[in-house]
Formats: sequence, C-alpha cells, structure tokens
Amino acid sequence: MRAISIAAASAVALLTVSAYAQSPSMPGGASPSHPATAPAAVKMPVPNPLKQADVSKITGAAVYGSDGKEIGDVTTELMRPDSKKIDQLVVRSGGILGIGGHEVAMPIDKFSWNSAKGAFEVDTTAKQVKSMAAWKGSSSSTSASGSSSLPRKSSAPANAGK
Repeated sequence: MRAISIAAASAVALLTVSAYAQSPSMPGGASPSHPATAPAAVKMPVPNPLKQADVSKITGAAVYGSDGKEIGDVTTELMRPDSKKIDQLVVRSGGILGIGGHEVAMPIDKFSWNSAKGAFEVDTTAKQVKSMAAWKGSSSSTSASGSSSLPRKSSAPANAGK
C-alpha cells in the first residue's frame, strides 16, 4: 500500500511540474498578450544576390513580371567565358515541383532586384515568357550558344582500313 501511495505522489508531482513549465507567465503576474495584438515582425530587406560575392543565392530566386504576378524562378546563370561575368539568367516558367516548364534565357539587364519581395522583377509577363524561344540547357552537352562542347565523332566506320 505504501508503494502505491509513493508512486501516486510521484506521478502527481511530475504532472504538476510539467503543467507549471508549460503555462506562460510574465514578470509581475501579467498574462501574455494575444498574438493578434503583438507587433508585427519587421522584415529585413534581402540583399541583391547579383551584388554578393557568393552568387549561389541567384538560383531558385523568384521572378515576378511587370503585372506583379510570379513568372517562375531562376534555374541557371550564364556567364561570358571571356569576362567571367554573368550575362544571362535562365528563368523557368510553369512546371510542377521543378519538373518541366518552359525555360528561357534573358539578358541580365532586364532584371531588377526587389529587396522587399526578395525576388527579381522583369519588364515582361508570364504570357510573353511562354512565347519566347526555349533555352536548351547544357545538360545535353551543348553550350548556351548551341554549339557542342564535345568533340565530333568521325563518320567513318570503326572497322575501316582493316
């Protein structure tokens, strides 16, 4: 009987301590304010990723059109080999969960950074982007100019001259 009463007293003590730890309290015994009346968090402006030393933040950045609607996101940065400067950004419009969609390469001077949104803005709409020529990525071993980066194979048969 004594073991049961000790176990019961221990359980009550543990429950009381955990309930006490979960209840919010403020100094002076005041109750916390309702979240709806709490001041809104101040959103810090997002720095332009094109002006940063680490340009890895460019990929995935949202792109908004001149109508204020989201066009898509940046998938690739293209740079000029001679100057090593980013020359174009590839924007993907449409698709589901990053699969599919229409990709177009747009000159870097068409993009402006909106630090409040943390996104790029362009002076075109999603409809206009979908009517642009599609960008063929380098995943198929072609460069942005469309020329192959792999050496051409000879058209001569493999057993020629034997």
